[in-house]
Amino acid sequence: MHPRILLIILILFTGTSTTWAQKKKPTRRQVLEARRIQNQKDQVYINALLSNAVRKEKNVLNELKDLNDKISIREKVIKSFEAETKELDNEIYLNQLEINKNNRELKALKKDYGEMIYSSYKSKSQNSRLMFLFSSEDFFQAYKRFQYMKQYTAFRKKQGEEIEVKTELLKAYSDSLKIKKDLKVTLLNEEKSERQKVENQKKEQQRLLSQVKQKESKYKKQIKKFEEEERRINAQINKIIADAIATSNKNSNTSSGSSSGFALTAEAKALAAEFVQNRGKLPWPVEKGYVSTYYGKQPHPVVRTATIQSNGVRITTEKGSKARAVFDGVVLAVQVTTGNKKAVLVQHGNYITVYKNLENVQVNKGDKVKTKDVLGTVFTDRLTGKTILGFVLSKNTETENPKSWIYKM
Repeated sequence: MHPRILLIILILFTGTSTTWAQKKKPTRRQVLEARRIQNQKDQVYINALLSNAVRKEKNVLNELKDLNDKISIREKVIKSFEAETKELDNEIYLNQLEINKNNRELKALKKDYGEMIYSSYKSKSQNSRLMFLFSSEDFFQAYKRFQYMKQYTAFRKKQGEEIEVKTELLKAYSDSLKIKKDLKVTLLNEEKSERQKVENQKKEQQRLLSQVKQKESKYKKQIKKFEEEERRINAQINKIIADAIATSNKNSNTSSGSSSGFALTAEAKALAAEFVQNRGKLPWPVEKGYVSTYYGKQPHPVVRTATIQSNGVRITTEKGSKARAVFDGVVLAVQVTTGNKKAVLVQHGNYITVYKNLENVQVNKGDKVKTKDVLGTVFTDRLTGKTILGFVLSKNTETENPKSWIYKM
């Protein structure tokens, strides 16, 4: 095959840039495809995580919350299918335009080439070419005519090559179009299957919701009790931070300290600055898991008439999972909470990260920790079978949304 044809096909299928050594930038559809695949992996993980939880006690609230999480991730997968299919439609449309354009150009090329061959045939004899040269009035005219004949032959050859390249290019576009159309059919079928599963899950969701409504007051009391316990634990943690701020200001020899924030040493200021520079890039506080409760005031995920206030996030993870420091720092405190569970506070300058609901801890107050160092094991509830880490991030005493700090949370 002609080298130019190979080059055309390579450009068509790989989207190679003019600089061969330059790293190839992914297309929008490749980005959407990668996102869809990741969402599907997340779906498999979340479904397995929730299905494998060994429960000793049946609880409609937990069942419904799990179902809501499964529906949520499934709907996310469906949106990925929709976005990728839409982008594929755009590619198919543009691909068809290229095929139509190349068909027209190929038709014109063949017509011109045919006329040239016919013209050449009419004056094809060697004698005609020689007579054309010998009939020149002088050497200069003979040379010009010879050059013209050479150019004419080269042009014929070039047109033949262009027809060959255009034919191969057209075939490549046609093959690409078929692949894209087949992929679209596959995506649509998978999307249809996911939609059916969502419909089935929503029917189950409605069944459980009707059970919740029958005993709504009972479940509201459960939610209220849990919220009160969370507020009590948070108040303990806030007092630890406030006392640490007061101590830092008392011990500070500078006038920069204030009662509202830590009086920082030069080393602590540098650590805080580095912490801020890593905003949006901090690792997750557990190796695997998903956010099952987000930051801020929000309706309860099951009993919609109840409101919950979360000063951090709750991450559902696997049994035996370890809580990890999200950045370098110093252990400010290890707090014992209800049921002998623990919370670890790590200080990063004037920023604090809190890791709640730990079964045991592997650090002590004053210990220096590095990013991803293990702090302890996340507690697994014996009744619900759930392993959930509470994670809070604050600047001095003011909490912030961890989603803006943790990578792809």
